[in-house]
Parts: sequence; C-alpha cells; structure tokens
Amino acid sequence: MLPSEGLGLRECATRRRSLLYLVSSAPEPMPLSADQLLDIARRYWRSDKDYYLRQENSPETERLQALWEQELGKVERWKAFLSDLQQALPGFTIGNVVTTADASLRCVAYPVTGTHLPPSNQVVVGCVSIVAPVYIIYGVEYERIGGARRHPRIDFEPLPPGMRFPADIMARKIEATFGVSALPREIAETPVPLFVEWKEPPHTTLFHALFTSEPGNLP
Repeated sequence: MLPSEGLGLRECATRRRSLLYLVSSAPEPMPLSADQLLDIARRYWRSDKDYYLRQENSPETERLQALWEQELGKVERWKAFLSDLQQALPGFTIGNVVTTADASLRCVAYPVTGTHLPPSNQVVVGCVSIVAPVYIIYGVEYERIGGARRHPRIDFEPLPPGMRFPADIMARKIEATFGVSALPREIAETPVPLFVEWKEPPHTTLFHALFTSEPGNLP
C-alpha cells in the first residue's frame, strides 16, 4: 500500500504542510559570542611579540597561511562574487583588496566620478573573514588634499546616508554567496589582548583580529 492510501486528501495535505513547517522552522545557528570569537582569533594571532624578530613563523602565522592557501585555491568564487557585485552596483567601481597579512577577503565600492551618487571621498568596504563565519561592512571617509585622499576616517554602522545603498547591496551579496553572518558593531569593537600585525593591545579589537588591522589602507 502506498503511504497515502487510506488517507483522505485533506489529511495528506495537512501532513505535507506539517513537514514543510518543520523544515522551514528549523532554528538558525546561534551567533558566535565575543568570547567564542576571541578563542578563534587566538589560533591565528599571539598575545606576545616573541616571534616578531625571529626568522621562523609562529604556529599562529603558519595556521593563517594554511588558511590562505585554501582560500586562494577557491579564488574563482571570489572573482565571481566581485563580478556579480559590479553588475548590482553599476554606479560604482568594485575593487579587490586582498592581502594575506589580513584575516579576510575585502572588496571596496568606489563611486563613479561625475554621477549623482556619493562623492568620491566616501567608499564602502566589505570584509569576509577567512577565520570565522562572519562579515562586516564599513565606510571610509577621506579628506581631499591636493587631489589626493588623506586622513581616512572609519565609519561602522550606522553608516552615513550616502553609503547605505551600496552597503545594503554588498551585505546581501555577501550573505547569499558565502553564507556568513554580519558581525555586530559592539562585538567587532571588543578589545582583545592580541598582537595583529602592528596593532597592539590595548588598541586591538576583534575587528582587527577577524578582518584587517589597517581598514583605511585602500588603493
């Protein structure tokens, strides 16, 4: 006998709806706490400078480099994401800002000069961590001195009005492509006792350890 035999059509439909509800209502993974993220960051950054003047890498550096080798092996996915983001933001130029000294993949949206969009001294940056399943969007505002960008100022949420549109598009594309969660500002700004490149305690935060120690250093 087939599973549906002996059951009325209405009862079968009710059971199907119940199964769909169970699938759709499955709980989402709990976001990682600041303490959990610090535990992750400790695997890739040290709480001392013992290896700064040594010839060999620290175990933490070796782990980060191993992660980067994996990520570079999947670089086509990142390139496809950048191409998709460019199509979604035709009024912007999308830049690729990736360095293995960081703990994240970074992209930047530069407004196209001469349009009604935000002035070119405002840019929006998206970071996808390679050490934890989180991302963050931030803005950078510059002063124009002699035609050059100087004195970067970092803006986290809430972003200035002119940055919100590209930031929203970037966030949706990152979540859809990489399946990661946004890191809240209050957690990103949590101080951590770690040395991240040239960023030292008490100035180091989870943002630096999970993404980049130089958020204003952009091409």
